Amino acid sequence: MRRSRKFRLLKALKNFVILLLVLGLLLVGCVTYNVRQSFPVENGAIALSGLKAEVSVQRDQWGVPHIYAANSHDLFMAQGYIHAQDRFWQMDFWRHIGSGRLSEMFGSSQITTDKYLRTMGWARVAQQEIAQVNAQMKGYLEAYADGVNAYLAEHQGSKLSLEYAVLKLLNPGYKPEPWQMLHSLTWGKVMAYDLGRNFEREIERTILLKTLNLAQVEELFPPYPQDLPVILPDLQQRKTGEDDDFDETELIASSIVEAKSAITPALESITKPMLALEELIGSRGIGIGSNNWVISGKRTSTGKPILANDPHLAVQLPSIWYEVGLHCIPKSAECPYNVTGFSFAGMLGVIIGHSDRIAWGVTNVEPDVMDLYIEKINPDNPNQYEVNGKWVDMQLVQETIQVALNQPIVQTVRYTRHGPILSDVSPKLQQLSANQGVEIPPQYAVALRWTALEPATLGYAIPLLNRAQNWEEFRTAAKNFDVPAQNLVYADVDGNIGYQMPGKLPIRAKGNGRYPVPGWTDEYEWLGYIDFEQLPKSFNPPQGYIVTANNLVQNKYPYLITTDWVYGYRAQRIVEMIAQADQLLSLLDVELIQGDNRNLNAKTLVPLLKAISLDTLQLEAARQLLINWNMQLEMSSPAAALFEVFWKHLLADTFHDQLPQEYFPDGGDRWYEVMKNLVKQPNSSWWDNRNTPTLENRDTIVRQAFTEAVNELEQIQGKDPNSWNWGKLHTVTFRNATLGKSGVAPMEALFNRGNFATGGNGETVNANRWKANQSFEVTDIPSLRMIVDLNNLDKSVAIHTPGQSGHAFHKHYTDMVDYWRKIEYHPMLWEKEIVNTNTAATLKLIPKLAS
Repeated sequence: MRRSRKFRLLKALKNFVILLLVLGLLLVGCVTYNVRQSFPVENGAIALSGLKAEVSVQRDQWGVPHIYAANSHDLFMAQGYIHAQDRFWQMDFWRHIGSGRLSEMFGSSQITTDKYLRTMGWARVAQQEIAQVNAQMKGYLEAYADGVNAYLAEHQGSKLSLEYAVLKLLNPGYKPEPWQMLHSLTWGKVMAYDLGRNFEREIERTILLKTLNLAQVEELFPPYPQDLPVILPDLQQRKTGEDDDFDETELIASSIVEAKSAITPALESITKPMLALEELIGSRGIGIGSNNWVISGKRTSTGKPILANDPHLAVQLPSIWYEVGLHCIPKSAECPYNVTGFSFAGMLGVIIGHSDRIAWGVTNVEPDVMDLYIEKINPDNPNQYEVNGKWVDMQLVQETIQVALNQPIVQTVRYTRHGPILSDVSPKLQQLSANQGVEIPPQYAVALRWTALEPATLGYAIPLLNRAQNWEEFRTAAKNFDVPAQNLVYADVDGNIGYQMPGKLPIRAKGNGRYPVPGWTDEYEWLGYIDFEQLPKSFNPPQGYIVTANNLVQNKYPYLITTDWVYGYRAQRIVEMIAQADQLLSLLDVELIQGDNRNLNAKTLVPLLKAISLDTLQLEAARQLLINWNMQLEMSSPAAALFEVFWKHLLADTFHDQLPQEYFPDGGDRWYEVMKNLVKQPNSSWWDNRNTPTLENRDTIVRQAFTEAVNELEQIQGKDPNSWNWGKLHTVTFRNATLGKSGVAPMEALFNRGNFATGGNGETVNANRWKANQSFEVTDIPSLRMIVDLNNLDKSVAIHTPGQSGHAFHKHYTDMVDYWRKIEYHPMLWEKEIVNTNTAATLKLIPKLAS
């Protein structure tokens, strides 16, 4: 007890000291100096060693740089330099995530997270990729790194970013190291994790089996609904010789299901470091996705395709995206790039955008590419595990974690044939004994097999996409887009549209990835990956459009991609607005689609609310808001506020009595489908509250939840229902992922910006997600919106948020927020003359002459 009090006292004292130091900075005016000295030079000329020829960087009024170079080396070197100018703190932070080295920056508080990341071993995999990279790609990566390092050579400490001035108070000895190819390649690993983590569903289902039976758990994870759209509705099943009628829910290892109570502690312990990492990169999971679609010229007012994309990612500051134009002057075989769009600071090229010939967009397939294996461990040797009846040595990897202001930590990472043992980064497992008459190993561990823990070729895909000129070259690039797997939509200036799913997708001997499986037998091994030519694709489909929103790709597809599809509510709304349009669609129409806030969940529940009996005038007055409501979750809407607050209470009143707190419903698309099924069963046991002596049914719970919603809104927004406002509840705050979550208010005030009212929710097309088990605050957003006009590229528009700059107090730090939340855009400048007309600043990068 004394040690605990002493620890709390020391922590409080440390926070107080930090508080005084930050206040001191504010009082003496040092912040203004520190801030401005880190702002990038945007005009004039800067000489760089290693540059071959002059490069022009023209920034527009939004801070978007348009880079013009005579050769590929200089183009990517300049991109590295500009990224470092605007975003180096972000780059530095993310490379430390990618390599599991956060403790070097932030001290012992990050040891648990680093151990988890070192166990994943992203940096080790990236090193393998470097050994395999070809000469051209190596040259590009080195040029990019040279650009970053050229900036670092002239900038250190607070000259890099204000964060370094604050970090110096916490970790005086920290100095950023030079940028390496490794740091760019680990970007892909972090994004693969951020866009994957489907093994969390395996853990959740298995933990729920501790208190629910299999049928109840499966009710909470319903199959993809037949009445919602698939991405490729016109394709037929191909013959593969597999059983077309297999029931995926039955492919569960019986020993794992029966031994559920024994396995649960190990799986629960894995979630702790996962949650720590979520604090840094955002609470990302299945169900949070993206929208993209492409419409052929026969459906557009321009007569050429229109392509739209809005990836949904965790709220971040700075933006995860960095908009940039990369232009070879002149375009040649050696320098074939003429492209604009959105990049990641830390990686070369453009991830989403268009060239002079084609445009493309991405959404997450969310495939099941992660499997958890329960490994039997030798009781006499913890570094051996069983394979088909024999003990096999594990691979042991020593990791040394440097910790700021403390001694290094040595960690041993254990590998089985399936991958790293995740349960090693969790508290010591409980000793298990035989359970329910099934063989339980005296010792066991949980290993992860994941496609991202094998060398990948994503780095190749980006430059190949950037220089692709047609559908064939686009597909060649897509073949390398292996991890994370994405739904790629395509359009070109010749009028073609297309879809391609790339990715490394495993073929399992048995099982469907829904639950952990035995690792001591070959029954559940991966047999290989689906051949690229067998992956779903479409070119100029007859319906004249392709829509993806993380929904089911294709009915009767012969291979298992996942059983955890996003349920298709966003896809349904997009398809409705395209297919049912009574006129040719313009760019403005596509903007309206991207900003649509119609809540399809209301179609299920509002009729119930209209039908139940209410016994007070207060409740009846509130219900009147829903009578003629258009089901749009607009910022100013009283009805939207009432419905969403009701949804929170309905989920709590229905499920909280039967589920563990960590798995209370978040209100996302899966719960839409669960509730759609459940309302058809008015006397289901789910409706009954086990904590009361009475037997509740559907109408009882609906009435109770509605009453609670009205009471909550009256308490926080007043007695008059017409004064209620969804946007005042549903706000977004952009927080710096590191110092902006410090708990020290003045420090957070330096870097964070908010609260901003928003519309929509996680399942509207305008997908501003809130979580019913947390608060109404927005957690995930359309991180960018892009609409490309293949008839006239200069009419293409985009927006991302909060802004281009990573420097607090810079004019481009949050200047896009209001435009973004109001579904407004800026032009994606394209032709050189248009860029020249709209240039706000010009920087010349010139070769430094040898002294």
